[in-house]
Amino acid sequence: MKPLPCFSITAILFSVNLLCANFLHAQPKTYCNPLNIDYAYVNIPENVVQGKHRATADPVIVLFKNHYFLFSTNQYGYWWSDDMSKWNFVPRSFLLPYHHVYDDLCAPAAAVIGDTLLLLGSTYTLDFPLWMSTDPTHDNWKMAVDSFKVGAWDPDLFLDDDGRLYLYFGSSNVYPIYGQEIDRKTFQPIGERKELIRLHDDIHGWERFGEHNDNTFLRPFIEGSWMTKHDGKYYLQYGAPGTEQSGYADGVYVGNHPLGPFTYQTHNPFSYKPGGFCQGAGHGSTFQDKYGNWWHVSTIRISVKNNFERRIGLWRAGFDNDGVLYCNTSYGDYPHYLPNKEMKKDFTGWMLLNYNKPVTVSSTLGGYEPNYAVDENIRTYWSAATADSGEWLESDLGEVCTVRAIQINYADQNAELMGKQLHIFHRYLIYQSADGKKWNLLVDKGKNTTDVPHDYVELNRPVETRYLKIVNVHVPTGKFALSGFRVFGNAHKKVANEVKNFIVLRGESERRNAWIKWAQSDDAVGYTIYFGSASDKLYNSIQVYGANEYFFAGMTKDIPYYFQIEAFNESGIGKRTAVVKAE
Repeated sequence: MKPLPCFSITAILFSVNLLCANFLHAQPKTYCNPLNIDYAYVNIPENVVQGKHRATADPVIVLFKNHYFLFSTNQYGYWWSDDMSKWNFVPRSFLLPYHHVYDDLCAPAAAVIGDTLLLLGSTYTLDFPLWMSTDPTHDNWKMAVDSFKVGAWDPDLFLDDDGRLYLYFGSSNVYPIYGQEIDRKTFQPIGERKELIRLHDDIHGWERFGEHNDNTFLRPFIEGSWMTKHDGKYYLQYGAPGTEQSGYADGVYVGNHPLGPFTYQTHNPFSYKPGGFCQGAGHGSTFQDKYGNWWHVSTIRISVKNNFERRIGLWRAGFDNDGVLYCNTSYGDYPHYLPNKEMKKDFTGWMLLNYNKPVTVSSTLGGYEPNYAVDENIRTYWSAATADSGEWLESDLGEVCTVRAIQINYADQNAELMGKQLHIFHRYLIYQSADGKKWNLLVDKGKNTTDVPHDYVELNRPVETRYLKIVNVHVPTGKFALSGFRVFGNAHKKVANEVKNFIVLRGESERRNAWIKWAQSDDAVGYTIYFGSASDKLYNSIQVYGANEYFFAGMTKDIPYYFQIEAFNESGIGKRTAVVKAE
């Protein structure tokens, strides 16, 4: 194992001073996807045959009594937060003794009715309770009804302005999304369920199953319904085509009544992130923060050790002047601002500084190579040969840059844990050097007592440096392994030039597909393609690294599309091209 940097007494004292000035920072103003919460380990034996791992999905965030509450699949509890930065976990089982021993609350629904928060889990049977609480910051719940009389998988509860309560549900590649009114006092169903929406993957390219929407062997799934009301319109949202794919997304239909009829929104999917470090933005919920800003929380796929290995992402959302629901996922896994009253901008402008840059490590396990920690792919990772204190990874930015934040994404290599773990923690140190010789302590988590699988450190003061080294002190289980050691800030050079020769080829034989091409830019790290069904509504984006083409199969068959592209590098984002129309 390569020795750690040697420090003189002077250097150590300087490091301590630097630590006091930098690491002990004020309340963070930014966050970075995936959310850094203490995800439970999977507790279902048949889902961990390829390796034990963490997972959750299907998130719901609701604002209740000035706190944000986050519920998601199989977490043996839930979280609450005052600011969407620090999340507090409340242990809780919502299952009764006769429910499946391995499962927990799956794809839950949450709704606020007056001073009460309602919670319902997925079930195909009629024996699942509807829970209620007036004090959910503590484990203080009781059953509103002990057996909810609708077998609803992926449920959503929606309270209309007139006080009427509705249930939406469905998760299938055969059946549709259903809706049904629920009596607000008895919580019993009123009338029969009503079929609301189905997939039309023969028309909507993004609804086709498959990593590349090729739909060659399995029908796509519709699931994860969520209802939002805005300006008198009802926005029925749904996830498709499959949680395992990078194109996992949320679409929306719009209607004038909670039970329809509904019309497909031309801008679809509205929540979409097929590129970058975090891929997938499906099966989520749309909500407003304390200041009235709109957000969408959704599922990020990993799907390596199991199809259902997933995380949670948080994105800014909104409605435009024409009532179009959109979600901004561009640079969505770079640092963004947390909710605030002004909310003048979402993205910080802090760029990724170490994409595919040189990496050296203390040791390597098998084929889990060092550069997998900097390849902007959450599905690949570097693993050290051990979990020993002192294992390390060093990242060279290539030049001195302004560093403002660091994200440490741990990978589950040789993990031995299952279920929710309440008293585990990660500990590490990060050193920085401008020349690779003189090292100073930048981040000290050597005594950390919390579980931080996707830790994000926003520096109080930016630092000018070239090299960063993370040194392991303790991991909860398995090896010291990183799927992403991501350094953010800005380099001291020009931003990338405007992209040349941008073309979109949309053939006659398959109108859902397009081949997008452009000239490689020598000064670019990557490219962001924007597209939409109107030239002034290019709300969706695709982030591309290491290529100058993209095969896009997500269009609606018989409408025109509009595209732009911009190049980006470590300094910032270049000028967008003119809009290209694909008839």
